[in-house]
Amino acid sequence: MESVIELNQVNKSFNGFQLKDLSISVKKGFITGFIGGNGVGKSTTIKLIMNLLQPDSGTVSLFGLNYKTHEKEIKQRIGFVFDGNIFYENSTLVDMKQMISPAYNNWDDSIFDQYVDMFELPLKKKIKTFSKGMMMKASLTFALSHHAELIIMDEPTSGLDPIFRRELLDILHNLMQDGEKTIFFSTHITTDLDRIADYITFIHNGQHQFTKAYYKIEENYAIVKGETNLLDRDTEQEFLGIRKTNYGFEALTSNRQRTENIFGDTVVIEKPTLEDIMLYTKKGKESYAKSYS
Repeated sequence: MESVIELNQVNKSFNGFQLKDLSISVKKGFITGFIGGNGVGKSTTIKLIMNLLQPDSGTVSLFGLNYKTHEKEIKQRIGFVFDGNIFYENSTLVDMKQMISPAYNNWDDSIFDQYVDMFELPLKKKIKTFSKGMMMKASLTFALSHHAELIIMDEPTSGLDPIFRRELLDILHNLMQDGEKTIFFSTHITTDLDRIADYITFIHNGQHQFTKAYYKIEENYAIVKGETNLLDRDTEQEFLGIRKTNYGFEALTSNRQRTENIFGDTVVIEKPTLEDIMLYTKKGKESYAKSYS
């Protein structure tokens, strides 16, 4: 299966933070959700992918090409949607189009007009008057108007109302129908990925935890709840993380079938959310007591 993005053994150090031997692969024709807590390296990874930062070591390639010799070609094929205003506030969309469109060989006015109409965007109002939702629609319009093969989205739904978030996810789903586009979608609103993600890439503390097909996560991971007397040194090793309370324990397993074989009907097994997986990875095997009032 062809990969659109490849990071191989990438290291990048800042004061107090490091991406460590990061290797990830993003498959062509799918939506990959990119998850992790705040400060774990998501934005740094995206900047490396966009060539806004360079790795200290390791390699970054897009479409099988590297930025050193193919930067212009790579960026012709990418559309970027950022959480924030990347336009001149005192300009209009007409102004921005005149500045941006000449940079792309495949710019298509008909697509630009299509999304302007779909999103009901005002062409002649200053961008500083745009709401958060309008800003995101404008960013997406420019990203899609040059037939980009790869759409990179950094927290695109942050701060948006639930109705527009749903509309945006539907738009992204429809974009994928020809099988030619790829979306790399970084977000901390993991429920958005429940609707559209084909793969999930999870990083924590600058390290790659996994890249898995979404359905495999649902098949393999589980939240396990039971009485604490079921735990001992051996059974605790079955879990990625355990949370002990006054009423028992709650834990995360990445091998649902094995856990069912070991504990049988003495525990309750539930489907985890992506947030559960992030939380228990952060906590590791730390156990802590917590009382509920």
